[in-house]
Amino acid sequence: MDSNNPLIKKHPASFRDPSGFLFSLDGKLYRQINRGYQAEYDQLMKSGLYQTLVKEGLLIPHQEVNDVPSLDSSTVYRVIRPEMVPFISYPYEWSFSQLKTAALVTLQIQRKALDSGMSLKDASAYNIQFWDSKAVLIDTLSFEIYKEGQPWVAYRQFCQHFMAPLALMAYRDIRLNQLLRVYIDGVPLDLASELLPFQSRLRFSLLAHIHLHAAAQKRYAGKPVPTKLAAQRQNKGGGMSRMALTGLLDSLESGIRSLSWQPAGTEWAEYYDLTNYSTQAFEEKKRLVAQFLNTTLQENSKPEVWDLGANTGLFSRIASQQGALTLSFDIDPAAVERNYQQTVEKSEKNILPLVLDLTNPSPALGWANQERQSLEERGPADVVMALALVHHLVISNNTPLTDLAAYLAKLGHWLIIEFVPKSDSQVQRLLASRTDIFTDYHRDGFGTAFSQFFSIVETCTVQDSERTLYLMKSRILHDAV
Repeated sequence: MDSNNPLIKKHPASFRDPSGFLFSLDGKLYRQINRGYQAEYDQLMKSGLYQTLVKEGLLIPHQEVNDVPSLDSSTVYRVIRPEMVPFISYPYEWSFSQLKTAALVTLQIQRKALDSGMSLKDASAYNIQFWDSKAVLIDTLSFEIYKEGQPWVAYRQFCQHFMAPLALMAYRDIRLNQLLRVYIDGVPLDLASELLPFQSRLRFSLLAHIHLHAAAQKRYAGKPVPTKLAAQRQNKGGGMSRMALTGLLDSLESGIRSLSWQPAGTEWAEYYDLTNYSTQAFEEKKRLVAQFLNTTLQENSKPEVWDLGANTGLFSRIASQQGALTLSFDIDPAAVERNYQQTVEKSEKNILPLVLDLTNPSPALGWANQERQSLEERGPADVVMALALVHHLVISNNTPLTDLAAYLAKLGHWLIIEFVPKSDSQVQRLLASRTDIFTDYHRDGFGTAFSQFFSIVETCTVQDSERTLYLMKSRILHDAV
């Protein structure tokens, strides 16, 4: 493969690991395995570890390919084509239980790796992805050959990516998962130690893996390792026995399992209990949404729907049950937590609940702002749903209707959107504490703003209410095609 071939695109987040890298060609994703990783890859495949993890749904499967040459033939050992994950999400978009599940799956994989003579060299939360209610490892090159006496090199990373943020969410505030958006290499342990209350020190797992761990990092930071000790670590792997390593994993697992957070009492988690919809209007709204989805989902064999402001996912499930890969976004961590718990309890397919503040959506992050994609870069979706959302964005956040329309027109080819007039009690509630400066917030103003960026295909008033549902098609994406 010619490295200057403009059709070859090396993944911008795949530069840290010397074992290999991801690249795309003709819309397909590949991973080059470098010669330096030959022994580890052979052990992964020949030990049966790969087959075990794939069978149990813990590792993304792949196929070895021979018809795709390497970017650099002097370094390549193998080229594999991993199965594509429908949507890449990030830890700062996960609910508490999603991050906790990812942590436990990482530890489960590490235990199985040890049984096959291997160990995880990476314990990054970004290596875990969710779909169909399950967490799966997507980095085939995360393993190294285990040597007796070798410590777990990914221990610190595990504590920063999982233990610290989960403890902060459980003990301080659920919204502190957003620290993972600031610190994409994991929450610094010294910061976590300072933020956690004193009572967290009374729990051994948090004392050991966060507070004492942070103190040790500070004590030895910048100090040279004695020559004798360095030689011991090189020759004997640091002196941690297999039994001690297993004990470490037991302690980490116990600590993670002991952390909990119960979603209750937030405004939007109880939204469907507070809505002013009559039973008839609510059923009519569900019928219209299903009808609009049926119209739009026929264009793609594997359609993707983004439900913005999904709450606990009632309308998201109308899409997922029609076979659409459905991203169920909401700003409220409690609503997303309940949504995710339901997907797990019912083993639901095609739905992924995620935390998203649409007034400050996930940006491009990392080196050169390319390691983690923005929300827009992960689109466009086939269909975007924005139900009972416009009035919150416009009135609570002063978002101009025209700006909102322009942004939504870039996120999806089709838009199912609900307009809630000022006479509605929910809007009156928002206006009760502020001056009404929203002179264009009415049906005509809404239609004028959105018709600049969308073709309005259908308009339906929801029976027994003053609300209106629209089916629109993006002019921006349609014209781009």
